[in-house]
Amino acid sequence: MPQKKIVVIGGGIAGLCTAVYARKCGYRAEVLEMSHTPGGLASSWRRGDYTFETCLHWLLGSKPGSAFHSRWQEVFDIEKLTFVDQKEYACMENERGDALHIYTDVDRMEQELLNRAPEDAAEIRHLASAVRRLAKLPMPDPDEPLLTALRSLPAIGLLRAFSRMTIAEYGRRFRNPLLRAFFGEGEGAELSALALVFSLAWMSEHNAGYAIGGSQAIIRLIVENLHNLGGELRLGAKVERIVVADDTAIGVRLAGGEFIPADWVISAADGRATIYGMLGGMYADRAINNTYATLKPFSSYLQVSLGLARDLSSQPAFVTRILDAPLAVDPGTQVSRVSFRFFHFDPTFAPPGKTAVTCFLPTRQFEYWTALERDPEQYHAEKQRVADAVIDILERRLPGLRAAIEVVDVSTPATVFRYTGNWQGGMEGWLLTPSTGFRPLQRDLPGLHRFMMAGQWVMPGGGLPSGLMTARAAIRSACKQDGLPFLPGLVAAPGNRAA
Repeated sequence: MPQKKIVVIGGGIAGLCTAVYARKCGYRAEVLEMSHTPGGLASSWRRGDYTFETCLHWLLGSKPGSAFHSRWQEVFDIEKLTFVDQKEYACMENERGDALHIYTDVDRMEQELLNRAPEDAAEIRHLASAVRRLAKLPMPDPDEPLLTALRSLPAIGLLRAFSRMTIAEYGRRFRNPLLRAFFGEGEGAELSALALVFSLAWMSEHNAGYAIGGSQAIIRLIVENLHNLGGELRLGAKVERIVVADDTAIGVRLAGGEFIPADWVISAADGRATIYGMLGGMYADRAINNTYATLKPFSSYLQVSLGLARDLSSQPAFVTRILDAPLAVDPGTQVSRVSFRFFHFDPTFAPPGKTAVTCFLPTRQFEYWTALERDPEQYHAEKQRVADAVIDILERRLPGLRAAIEVVDVSTPATVFRYTGNWQGGMEGWLLTPSTGFRPLQRDLPGLHRFMMAGQWVMPGGGLPSGLMTARAAIRSACKQDGLPFLPGLVAAPGNRAA
């Protein structure tokens, strides 16, 4: 019998994983990516001698033998990556020189916090205990809900307690100012406290390491595997319309008019663009409309990236600095803290003796930046203003640093949208809050056959793992409907990683 064809919209992590699983199960697979590079939000870029990462902080499943390590082995040879396990999760500091180090080793973290905040001893011990208990639990998997539930039974009470409060709510249990500050403010603090505790737990188990080369190192390996399997990746191919006949998706039409037929259409693109743009809202029922009207997505952001002719290997990898005076990101946004990532641990990002540094600034003023982009002179001036403000903050921390700057690069919400098409230039999909939980959203649309969605818009929290899990679930569902065996397999046999 001729092979059925799956057309995948979007060449980010979810789209590429979908195509790999499709090929393994005997489908022909073609990925259509509107940009001229694969990866979507899993991206980095080169400026002179420096590479600036915007996605990867760490990768769940970096530890050989862990459940998610095996999942990654299904889509690419993860043994080809070199992982770095950070000693610190974060360093919180103020402009008066006070600092609090949150270590990834749970015993060291507990002792540091007890030393710095003895007034919070009971809650510190409770947090450390929770990290230890959750370290062995796998990430909730929408493809195996029963198995996830069974594995979670020993810690069900703890899971419920942390899942029902935000990070900010949990942080209010502490009295030490820097420790309270660690749990944050703003939109990040709206996330479920369970997400933070899981992050600490996975890092304590060395199962959330950073991959040298960043997110693009992962993307390149998945693309390589897709090509080896005979799948197709087409860049610069923007899907304008999902073509439907008799309530069945039969292919897609590209900008420019080309029609590509398919037996299945799976969108791993922006959810709103898919449902209300490519499908014209024809299959959005009350529940879907309510989801897109009420759930809160991640904000967009500006990223100020610096190439510094200076060895900063003595600095913590991730620093959040609490400001004495707020920084004005744009007319609608002021931030009272800024976070810096010092990429001294990735030798591929800068020449020897030099360091790539990034600063992340959240904003929801998408319209402001897209309107400003139409005036190149003003757009450049506003980006320069923000960059100068960030450099001033860093100069106060590291005197003399300004003279070492070789490269300054600023991306805005307009940049993110131009390259990825993600709703309002957002960094991910839906916020993972106590109300959303880890449960996935609907991946099909009522009344539309031979169509599914994968990626961050069907699993709150986003991130690379959700792309993999939703891709796996989508192809498993397609196989079931087509009467085909689901054969995920392993790309390579388990081996020793470099550490």
